[in-house]
Amino acid sequence: MSGAWEGDHAHVPRRRKPSNDGQTASIRLPRGRFIGMAAKLEALEAGDAEAFIDPEGHSAYLDSAQQAIEQTLAEQGHEGGCASLLAADWSVADHLGPGSARIGAHRRTPMGRIALIAWIVTLGLAYFGLGGLVGKLVEGYDRAELSRLPFIATAIAVLASLVCTIVWLRQPRAAAASPSGEAANSPSGRRVFLLGSLSTLGGVAGTLAAVVVRNSRWFSVTGQNIFMVRPEYKASEHRGEWSDARVVEYRRLGRTEARVSDISLGSGSSTGGRQTSEVARQAIERGINYFDTAPDYSETGSELRLGAAMKGVRDRMFVATKFCRPTGHLGPGNTVEEYMEAVNGSLQRLQTDWVDLVHVHSCDSVERLLDENVHEAFDRLKQQGKVRFLGVSTHTPNLEAVANAAIDSDRFDAIMLAYHFGAWPNLASIIDRAASKDIGVVAMKTLRGSMHKQLHWSRDERDSFTQASFKWVLSNPSVACLVISLWSPEQLDEFLYASGKRPEARDLAVLERYQELTRSEHCRPHCGACLSQCPEQLPIHDVLRQRMYFESFGAQKEAMRLYSALDKQADVCASCSAPCLNACPDGIPIAQRMREAHEILRIG
Repeated sequence: MSGAWEGDHAHVPRRRKPSNDGQTASIRLPRGRFIGMAAKLEALEAGDAEAFIDPEGHSAYLDSAQQAIEQTLAEQGHEGGCASLLAADWSVADHLGPGSARIGAHRRTPMGRIALIAWIVTLGLAYFGLGGLVGKLVEGYDRAELSRLPFIATAIAVLASLVCTIVWLRQPRAAAASPSGEAANSPSGRRVFLLGSLSTLGGVAGTLAAVVVRNSRWFSVTGQNIFMVRPEYKASEHRGEWSDARVVEYRRLGRTEARVSDISLGSGSSTGGRQTSEVARQAIERGINYFDTAPDYSETGSELRLGAAMKGVRDRMFVATKFCRPTGHLGPGNTVEEYMEAVNGSLQRLQTDWVDLVHVHSCDSVERLLDENVHEAFDRLKQQGKVRFLGVSTHTPNLEAVANAAIDSDRFDAIMLAYHFGAWPNLASIIDRAASKDIGVVAMKTLRGSMHKQLHWSRDERDSFTQASFKWVLSNPSVACLVISLWSPEQLDEFLYASGKRPEARDLAVLERYQELTRSEHCRPHCGACLSQCPEQLPIHDVLRQRMYFESFGAQKEAMRLYSALDKQADVCASCSAPCLNACPDGIPIAQRMREAHEILRIG
């Protein structure tokens, strides 16, 4: 280090830039700052890291020395700091040694910081953009309808970050002279390679982690409940006597004169899309001849699968579908042509020229039940030979009013009602009234929420619950058949074993025990006592039904899809004073159940 000293200051001359009087200008640096900075630079070049640790153990790297000289420059009126000093070709570099190049390089090319910022931006795009896109794909959105912009933007950001990282790594690393005048070695190629690999892997891993974190609820809620702990919708242990069970009883379906299997095949939302054409074909081979389906079950998947299963045996089957679109129900306001188009779509998916029965689907109002357009559409379709009989299905709060109106109108050949042990007291009389008018009665929702796998009771009680439920429903001679959604051969064995049987004392004991254990959780689907108490007009019964699909039937994705389609969701309960608290006659804690349902059913 060289320079002229005057007392406690060093005069550092500049080159090629004389002052106005022809003299070489200089900068006065305090002796301590000059020597301290020079010493630290030389120590760094010599590999002496301890020179950068102050007595109290805090890091004292190059920036501290740089700040010292910049403060002095500012005091003497030199603007621009070290970078402008070096750019102006001051001879301070000659006096401080080659290590001063570190200051200039650090100031002129902060590529490390640029690379860091680039990766932070990439993580943001991955979380908010690509993470959102992946979430929609997992949920089941149509890929053709989704923008690829989040993927493209994230990919560009990753590439840009990688380029910045590579440029940063390729920068000269303080090639300098040691105090002895020998050239110091730059970091080895191996060290640069390792640093680059770790930086790149860290950035890419962080990007992927951001996407995963954005969709963590698919793991914490859906993943754990679907893939890890899928509820069993069948007995824990298959019993030998159930093997190859078949339908043993057929009953008359009212004025249709059809003889239908007492236990018949449903394909509703509770299947979660798990029902296959192969299982449906096995059901036919075992004697089931009544199929219940709808365009909005599994987003047309139900009709497609049942259509494939019926090839070659259509004449043996009694097929019921709904006035419905894949996207939802039809009702007042829809034209005759729209009703007819919906049925024509079902015929195409079912690969048949006709359906035996078409229901007004999940009807909750007399207005919709008696809509002139639906009845005119039915009459035209019947004249064309595309439908044979008209029905109505209802498991809604206004079940009684709808069912009674259907019976009184004498327009309907069949009704499908939610019916199970412990059902609404007036339901048995409604079923008897329908039978007295020769209207065929089909029972659904026969397992009263199917919560038997979640209850703390004996294994034998759990495994006998489904058969006990079926026996009880079929003990009513006014019921022609029940429909049950299933998707495995083991379920066929277990469920069909109940065909033709009547409940015994032990069956009734199981059902009474189940009712006792589920009284505060199961929502009777046609009660509706709580609805008028909700100031937000939340469809409480629908939310509870979708929670049932999620928790008890293993149909989590379908439950979440249906919940997301509701006009209002249970998040409105968060700020509500809960006037529904005591509204349920069975004591269900509605506000609590709503909040819990929203937590497990919401997406994102």
